[in-house]
Amino acid sequence: MIIRPRIRGFICINAHPVGCASHVQRQAALTEKLGPLTGPRNVLVVGGSAGYGLACRIVSGFGCQANTIGVSFEKAPTAARTASAGWYNNLAFDRIAQSRGLFAHSINADAFADETKHHATEVIKAHLGTIDLLVYSLAAPIRTHPRTGVLHRSAILPIGQPHSSRTLALDFRRRSATLQDIHVQPATDEEISNTVAVMGGEDWQMWVDCLQHAGVLASGFKTFAFNYLGNDLTYPIYRGGTIGRAKLDLDRSVSELNSMLRPCGAMAQVAVLKAVVTQASTAIPIVPLYFSILFDVKKAAGNHEGAIEHMNRMFRTRLYSDSAAQVDPEGRIRMDDWEELPEIQTEVARRWGIIDQGSLHELADIEGFISDFMNLFGFEMPGVDYDQDVDPFGEDIHP
Repeated sequence: MIIRPRIRGFICINAHPVGCASHVQRQAALTEKLGPLTGPRNVLVVGGSAGYGLACRIVSGFGCQANTIGVSFEKAPTAARTASAGWYNNLAFDRIAQSRGLFAHSINADAFADETKHHATEVIKAHLGTIDLLVYSLAAPIRTHPRTGVLHRSAILPIGQPHSSRTLALDFRRRSATLQDIHVQPATDEEISNTVAVMGGEDWQMWVDCLQHAGVLASGFKTFAFNYLGNDLTYPIYRGGTIGRAKLDLDRSVSELNSMLRPCGAMAQVAVLKAVVTQASTAIPIVPLYFSILFDVKKAAGNHEGAIEHMNRMFRTRLYSDSAAQVDPEGRIRMDDWEELPEIQTEVARRWGIIDQGSLHELADIEGFISDFMNLFGFEMPGVDYDQDVDPFGEDIHP
């Protein structure tokens, strides 16, 4: 079939198999160009089909020459419909890694389910023996609790009081954006608790507990999960909102995990990352405008990073480096250091205060935000012939 992007509102509902493979290949090539890296040998990435999770798997595989297992819940293709982007990303990663002589296996299942955790441990036992790194990068909007059966649905809302601000309404077909005022009502107590249940640290702890009881954690095992703090502009939605409440639960989990892991020489940490475009970015209030301004400022400063550049820097200078990782008072690895530079944030704040519809393309990187979003689904990748007839089952994906 000839595959064109199908966009409904702020969601792309299809993906291009060759474009997704090209995206994975580009990230692998960038990592290999940076040279080999001493790091983990056997890695499990929970939520490894896109974004930072996929980037971690790529750096582990093509930088550290690690064997990897990825866990994600992706939509498979049919004769009339493409798979999700993550399904093609997993397929491409596995084929490229296997062509390099590495073990690579993707598990397509609900990562919240106990059955998936037990299945992953069996794969580890059968093929790797143990793992020395668990990356927890799960980003899901809903979770069926494996013990109670209750369905929890997250909500991205402020807490305590309404919040008024501005955001972008993006038109991907016309490659344009409209500045819009927004007014968001605060979350209810139920919405807060549901968001913590989906995005907090409980499932991370369940994964580590399952792996430890199965005896598959290697000596010196490490695990980390991701957070994003943002700045004053995003505070009501991120740090001060329901997402922030869930991420605070990650800090609670770190404390409990380390009490369990340290006696056996293992450790858990949270890594605070920079802003990047994800499948959810366009839907979160304020974020498209803030990110677009931030990207333009950082590109002008020469320190902009995509997910793969960011993960390479974290692995090479923080996680597996002779120098100690930069941490904050809570012990979190601070990878948002370039984003939070005073000169960067001062310029972002200045632009935020004066931007209007007429100056959007001058003061914000609208084109870059849209291109990053389209690349997530395999579209607009350089060198890909989008007029070519391709197989939705991924038979055109080659290492």
